[in-house]
Amino acid sequence: MHAATAEGFDVQRLRERVQATYEKVAACPEASYHFHVGLDYAVRELGYPRDELTRLPRRATERFAGVGHPLGLGPVPEGATVLDHACGAGTDLLLAAARVGPRGRVIGVDLSHGMRVQALEAAREAGLDGRVQVLEGDFAHLPLSTASVDVVLSNGVLNLAADKPRVLAEVARVLRPGGRLYLCDVVLGRSLAPAARQDADLWAACVGGALTEAELLPLLHEAGLVDGAILVRHDCFRGTSVERKFGRALPVWSASLRARKP
Repeated sequence: MHAATAEGFDVQRLRERVQATYEKVAACPEASYHFHVGLDYAVRELGYPRDELTRLPRRATERFAGVGHPLGLGPVPEGATVLDHACGAGTDLLLAAARVGPRGRVIGVDLSHGMRVQALEAAREAGLDGRVQVLEGDFAHLPLSTASVDVVLSNGVLNLAADKPRVLAEVARVLRPGGRLYLCDVVLGRSLAPAARQDADLWAACVGGALTEAELLPLLHEAGLVDGAILVRHDCFRGTSVERKFGRALPVWSASLRARKP
């Protein structure tokens, strides 16, 4: 089984587990999860500027559950069209909307109804709803036209995808020539055994579907993206149940990388 695909287990179950988890985050951001949530975590562990986040509606930042800071990986030009790939409650979505200005457009795609509702309400509260659109969609079948996007943001999503080559091929499809991918995702210190790759519960915990850095980077090239490079790493699971469960036996962190479409 290729490490980048989920063969041998119920993919629908994985989808349901992931949706249930993020519906719960949308409804109860104060609950305990296997990952960190919220503004303080984003600032402390991932390097988001606190002043930028405090200007956003709390409904977005208190539900933030990313693993990196994709907007810190490169510029977002004024007037650009940006896709936030699984936008959650809208933290990166709104930060991007502020960057693109009134001539720009930011599109969020997410599976979770609860998160989409929160993102749309946050955009209205921030006065940015005129340049923000939030769509229901699967990151393996993006509801966007080919070559319609200048920048794709992806924050903690790829590890949850059952077919990573398909997801990255969709990213390449919707990017315009010269467009950029700013991707942050969970990575592992070693490859998992095939039996672990078949455990949908382990995938839903952000570990079963994660790749090593050596496995991740070639997928970008296979999707038709170039100049892929890891720029930043974060100890995003510090103090979580993931760290307590796996510890030194399976190091887990996040890598933030940039690539472009030729």
